[in-house]
Amino acid sequence: MEKTTIKKLLGDYKKLIHHDITVQGWVRAFRSNRFIALNDGSTINNLQIVVNFEDFSEELIKNIHTASSLKITGELVESQGSGQSIEVLAKKIEILGDNFFEEMQTTILQPKKHSLEKLREQAHLRFRTNLFGSVFRIRHAVSFAIHQYFNQNEFFYLNTPVITGADAEGAGEMFGVTNFDLNNLPKNEEGEIDYEQDFFGRKTNLTVSGQLEGETAAMGLGRIYTFGPTFRAENSNTTRHLAEFWMVEPEVAFNDLEDNIDLAEDFLKYVIKYVLENCKDDLAFLDNRFAEEQKTKPEKDRAKEGLIEKLENVIEKRFKRVSYTEAIEILLNSKENKKGKFQFPIENWGTDLQSEHERYLVEKHFESPVVLFDYPKDIKAFYMRQNEDGKTVAAMDVLFPGIGEIIGGSQREERYELLKTRMQEMHVDEKELWWYLDTRKFGSVPHAGFGLGLERLVLFVTGMSNIRDVIPFPRTPKNAEF
Repeated sequence: MEKTTIKKLLGDYKKLIHHDITVQGWVRAFRSNRFIALNDGSTINNLQIVVNFEDFSEELIKNIHTASSLKITGELVESQGSGQSIEVLAKKIEILGDNFFEEMQTTILQPKKHSLEKLREQAHLRFRTNLFGSVFRIRHAVSFAIHQYFNQNEFFYLNTPVITGADAEGAGEMFGVTNFDLNNLPKNEEGEIDYEQDFFGRKTNLTVSGQLEGETAAMGLGRIYTFGPTFRAENSNTTRHLAEFWMVEPEVAFNDLEDNIDLAEDFLKYVIKYVLENCKDDLAFLDNRFAEEQKTKPEKDRAKEGLIEKLENVIEKRFKRVSYTEAIEILLNSKENKKGKFQFPIENWGTDLQSEHERYLVEKHFESPVVLFDYPKDIKAFYMRQNEDGKTVAAMDVLFPGIGEIIGGSQREERYELLKTRMQEMHVDEKELWWYLDTRKFGSVPHAGFGLGLERLVLFVTGMSNIRDVIPFPRTPKNAEF
């Protein structure tokens, strides 16, 4: 007999009414030893199974608990009760996996509400909850939509190295990769670690970005994007930072800064629209959760719109495009800055904006997503194209409500001499990045790209408040248990 998922069954049940079907899943609840709420992870919705005592042994009924896994065959019928349109009259029940019932009482599988902190402590079990089922189905939808968007727009998917000798950001916050015995490190004549004896013959790290390699590919393929894990050894325990996270990085030959901004806006709207159209049940659940969460906050901190309304507004509104210089003027003259309410006061042009400044611009001043561009060159990376004013670079950040920066990018410096000079000014080793400089010698063109942190986008779309709750197994300082 053909097996079916609960999602497919609920969406296309009419032709199966009064037919026998087979479903498999986990028990979410067993009421009155008669009604089983079965869920297989394909949807947030449960399938009701009706059990007739006379058809099954007392021993079988006794061994069906919350979290038990079952295989059930029965007749699909229209439901006589409220709360569901269909149900299955069980004819055969097979227990595929019982649970250690006493031990279960100490887990998050107990049918009661648990804190997010408790759920993180049992990350291996949290997929079975309604909340995290919804979050990770949406994460899948976001990832699928990203690939679909770029494929439809003639981008090529490129796999850049996870192990690299280049520090794309120049920040130095990288995890080292070595084959050395850490208790017996070889030293050279200067007494320093001799990386020439290591596996790769040089010092290597886990990548913080695939951008530099992506640029080289764009010089031959035109439009590429990377989508993979990146790593940052930043000792940060905030709700917005992870040590391991996923980045999406398109690079486009012949694009300038304005093209880059257009691409970022179109891309974000496409992905969010896809989720709105294809994840309605999960979004409805998360929308209700978001509303309940807002009630617990002080009135001044509550969101002005619901989760779904917020997503719809992002699609409908054109992103406000504002130069860094204009943004600084707005922030300097804001009541928050004048009254000392910012944790990091804005004092002058050239200040590196913090999350609180970004959110002020988005949530209070403009009340829409914002794209900031033309940042001071002294606070940006070496590879960003220098503007004619000599003070700024063609950089851009997309800012979202509740999140702050969700995309960061720039037009890249395609001029060999200017790039070389900038690398010298910022003490970037030319010998290490000879190949990157080399691409500026042979048919260099204006080109641009950006980086999107996948988890930040999923955080925004799901309405969750901690980035650790939108990645299956978060890696943070002192935490790599699962």
